[in-house]
This record gives sequence, structure tokens and C-alpha cells, in this order.
Amino acid sequence: QVQLVESVGGSVEAGGSLRLSCAASGYTYSSYYMGWFRQAPGKEREGVAYIDTAYIGGGRTAYADYVQGRFTISQDNAKNTLYLQMTSLKPEDTAMYYCAAARSSPHTGGRKWYDPRSWYGYWGQGTQVTVSS
Repeated sequence: QVQLVESVGGSVEAGGSLRLSCAASGYTYSSYYMGWFRQAPGKEREGVAYIDTAYIGGGRTAYADYVQGRFTISQDNAKNTLYLQMTSLKPEDTAMYYCAAARSSPHTGGRKWYDPRSWYGYWGQGTQVTVSS
């Protein structure tokens, strides 16, 4: 049974940092595509970052413009764990954050990784991140 379990999020002041983790089990981690999404109240779920875990030479990554340069997605294949390091946090980063896993690429054949509908796979339960001004 595939499971994705995010770490507890947290509350920080603007400019602060947080690191989220997502522990994966029930499948061969290195053969999946992994991503982070977020959803603020009243808004649609949106892509944050994406990593192709099986990419030769290391995970190939992509970021949404609104987090580029502030967030870093990474992985530890030995621990089957995905991370999201968030720095220079802003109040607009407040949201529920979700990790996602897919066996097939979410960024091919017209699909875009930042569109949650492109992910035919699994989702974590979500973890709350709150940034105060």
C-alpha cells in the first residue's frame, strides 16, 4: 500500500524558514516522480516544486515562479524521503502543503507538472504552513 506522510508543518514569521519532509512507502521510491503542491483557503491547489527522482545524474527539478529562488526540493533515496526547504517565507505562502507521487511523468504529452490533474498517482494528507507578517 502506497503511503505518503508529510511532516508536521508549522507557523513562522515572514522571512523565516521551514523544512517539510514526505516519507514514502509501499513502492520503489526512485522510480517515481515527486512533487510538492499547496492549497490556500478558497484557492485551487497549485504546484510548488517537482523532481524527477530517476533522472540520471541526480533529480531534475522545476519550480513555480512564486517560489523560485526561495524554496528547494530535494530527496534522500536511501530514506525514501522527499524534502522541501522553504526560506524567505512570505504571508502568501500560507497554505496546506501536499506531496505527490506518480509513476508516469506529469510533464509530458501536454501535461504540466504544476497542474495537479497531471498527477496520476498518490497524495499525502497535507500539512499546514502559516506565515505571519
